[in-house]
Amino acid sequence: MTDFEKVKSYLIELEYNILSEDIEEELFVVEKEDAGINNLIIDCEDEILIIEQLIMELQVDSAQVYKDLLIKNREIVHGAFVLAEDGKSLIFRDTLQLKNLDLNELEGTLNSLGLLLGEYGETLINISKLK
Repeated sequence: MTDFEKVKSYLIELEYNILSEDIEEELFVVEKEDAGINNLIIDCEDEILIIEQLIMELQVDSAQVYKDLLIKNREIVHGAFVLAEDGKSLIFRDTLQLKNLDLNELEGTLNSLGLLLGEYGETLINISKLK
């Protein structure tokens, strides 16, 4: 079984809806609405599984907002907030080793994102309204 097939079987077992998959690029776009997860990108890159969820486009360039996000990173069990190269796109990102990836490890990252969105969602909505 390839890493791509293994990841797909885990996503199915975890009851994620696979919106699209690109076998050549070894990439999935998934969702799990009850966890608040939409258009999550899961990419098998060589030896690493990259998991990214666009959270929002930041409308404000504020040291306080960046500081608050970095402080929140300390509380996130798996993954972290990151900025895309444009400095405006706030993304949740985690990377896992594909070689030894198991269901529990992937589930931990995905649960971490769901928990983050549930617990910190209102704050993120408030940040998104800042201009």
